[in-house]
Amino acid sequence: MLKNTDVPASSLLDRFKLSVVAVLVVCGVYGNSFFSGESVLYRALALCLLAVVAIAIGMTTHRGRVLWDLMRDARAEVRKVVWPTRQETVQTTVAVVLVVVLMSLVLWGLDSLLNWAVGSLVG
Repeated sequence: MLKNTDVPASSLLDRFKLSVVAVLVVCGVYGNSFFSGESVLYRALALCLLAVVAIAIGMTTHRGRVLWDLMRDARAEVRKVVWPTRQETVQTTVAVVLVVVLMSLVLWGLDSLLNWAVGSLVG
């Protein structure tokens, strides 16, 4: 469950931090196009570094902490899922394939029958 903190979502410091994140994103986009003559490796490394810094700053805001709590709760829920065994997966897949093949044959036969019936009526 999401935890309620005492920090208001629209505090001035959070707005400043989110503004810094936005500036970093804009600088990354502009810098990538400005330095288009440089190696792709260097530009990718610079963008990754900017992304890490922007995410680190963004995670210190109230919304960032709420997002972190949500991701942690989602991970806990995924751990609770009972995943099928390999044998169950194979059996289910075979059943689905057989039903698809059977239904396609039925529909093909019905289509052929209707095609023959309409052809007989029309002439």
